[in-house]
Amino acid sequence: MDMIEHSAHAPSARRQNWARNITFAARRLHTPASVAELQEIVAGGSAIRALGTGHSFNTVADTDGELVSVAGLPRAVEIDRAARTATVSAGLRFGEFTGELHRNGLALHNLGSLPHISVAGACATGTHGSGVTNRALAGAVRAMEFVTADGTLAKTGRGDADFPGSVVSLGALGVVTRLTLDLVPAFEIQQWVYEGLPQEQLLDRFDEVMTEAYSVSLFTSWRDDPIDQVWLKRRIGGSGPGTAPRRWLGATLADGPRHPVPGMPARHCTEQQGAPGSWHARLPHFRLEFTPSNGEELQSEYFVDRCDAAAAYASLDRVRERIAPLLQIGEIRTVAADDLWLSPAQGRDSVAFHFTWVPDGAAVAPVVGAIEEALAPFAARPHWGKVFTTPPGTLRGLYDHYADFERLTERLDPVGTFRNDFLMRHFPRAADGAEGEKAVG
Repeated sequence: MDMIEHSAHAPSARRQNWARNITFAARRLHTPASVAELQEIVAGGSAIRALGTGHSFNTVADTDGELVSVAGLPRAVEIDRAARTATVSAGLRFGEFTGELHRNGLALHNLGSLPHISVAGACATGTHGSGVTNRALAGAVRAMEFVTADGTLAKTGRGDADFPGSVVSLGALGVVTRLTLDLVPAFEIQQWVYEGLPQEQLLDRFDEVMTEAYSVSLFTSWRDDPIDQVWLKRRIGGSGPGTAPRRWLGATLADGPRHPVPGMPARHCTEQQGAPGSWHARLPHFRLEFTPSNGEELQSEYFVDRCDAAAAYASLDRVRERIAPLLQIGEIRTVAADDLWLSPAQGRDSVAFHFTWVPDGAAVAPVVGAIEEALAPFAARPHWGKVFTTPPGTLRGLYDHYADFERLTERLDPVGTFRNDFLMRHFPRAADGAEGEKAVG
């Protein structure tokens, strides 16, 4: 099963997300072919939500009104080499334009594990890649264009008062049509996989492990003491491609390509074993031409301050017997701090603990609760697009600008055109009335 390709679907059909754990309640799915058509749809609607590639695992995109996909808007990739920016249409998947950037000698600073996700959806939910100096994907956004509740085409850019609250916005402010992204000079990467990193090495030398490469991902089943796999994505410097020792901190270099999920084919993954490749062909874990799995999974993820990484890991280790039976694989990554109000890495360099579950929501829910309890001392912020049960009141205390974001949504969407149950639960308004009170409860 591939990611949702909205342009290929009839507008009246019901849709499910990629994981098939959410069936969208919308009565209609619009796929406008122009910005003017999108403006008309939004201005004439009373309940609108933007739908990306469907890779969220909760109801953040759901609505009982109307869904809008921008995947059918005219394709745009406008590269400004002098300014080192690219302005791209919001519905593009990363894998559909990163090659063009590379051919022009430019790159994004970071990429997520999947090139299949849309640029607007990834930025709106705080999705990220890995690297101690690499901000989440939304950190590259310099400016954005979006359709507001009255159909106006609005713009905001870095330096504007509203900008920090507008990028990771959960679709609450409007339907994004274009984003301008900061770029860096193109670079190449070698990817190496090590197996069996001893837990004591990770806990004693966490920063050393996570700074070993430009991007580092740790994969663990939480079943045994060692970390199952360490994926090191090293930038190739002026001296050209390097080599990797067979042993590193007690881990062993893999003798062939690996997939992070046991039993899944490694051909779905980006090339390993030190083969040099462009940034966009190595920073993701998975290749665009393959679906990384069949969608039969759930995901959760929590961000804590990087200085608490070892203590947070140890706390999770104490509940591993509850985690392991329902887990397909866990991943640990670092994300650099940013200043975006709802970014899970806002204001603090972070480590993200990710969990890919078996597709059994009822069984997973209490384990998610146990993880949240274990991470509560570390002010863990959940990924907005994944499965979590953190109460809204707790979330409010985890973000410095929660109230600022609420005021921004009330100003830009006073009648609640873009509000859904998810937003009413987490950002309640008095105007939501009985429905809002029910959602919060």
